Amino acid sequence: MVTNPEDNDYILLVEDEIQVQKKNKRILERSGYNIRQAFNLGQARTIIKQSAPLVIILDIGLPDGNGLSFLQELRETSNIPVLILTAMGTNEDIIRGFEQGSDDYLTKPYDLKVFLARIEALLRRARLVPETITIGPIRLNTVSWTAFLDEEDLMLSKKEYSMLQLFMQHPEITLSSDLIYDRVWGQETPENPDALKTIISRVRRKLDGSGYTITAERGEGYVFEQE
Repeated sequence: MVTNPEDNDYILLVEDEIQVQKKNKRILERSGYNIRQAFNLGQARTIIKQSAPLVIILDIGLPDGNGLSFLQELRETSNIPVLILTAMGTNEDIIRGFEQGSDDYLTKPYDLKVFLARIEALLRRARLVPETITIGPIRLNTVSWTAFLDEEDLMLSKKEYSMLQLFMQHPEITLSSDLIYDRVWGQETPENPDALKTIISRVRRKLDGSGYTITAERGEGYVFEQE
């Protein structure tokens, strides 16, 4: 059953093609999801400011700007799952979309059953991460990508936050450098071999006084643990 469309749990469709909007809205509502529609980026920003959606389905070519630029802007403050839906389907386009922070990419024309399956997969993955993660005096807000120590904002950069969240989701477990590069940088082979050590050093300093730290395990990787 379709629930109240004014509920906060909704999927946002950002698309200027009316027919695409109609068919996507129809299949999602039939599957029980609340839908809000934006036909340009200005409308999308207004809707998101009111309340964050569960998932954003984002076109790239919009009347008032480029969807990828909007996605880059969004990723400065939020990790809302985003499915890019566009006619631009070259390998370069797809890679650029993932580099800007998309979670999935589907090219037009597409099968509606595949479209629905992709959305449901994004929702399952998103729901595996709670809104807040707390260990000792450290608290993460996974919606706003912010971290606090005794309620004081740690002012983490995007990569610092991503790394701390990864460690706090796997406490007392040694994570390999390859895994960290893959999850934080999106690549196993770093362009700058010192980048990992630099970010870990920064996070350690910001966690000073928390009772927790990130320890290097020689030849193994790094572990988030109590001091």
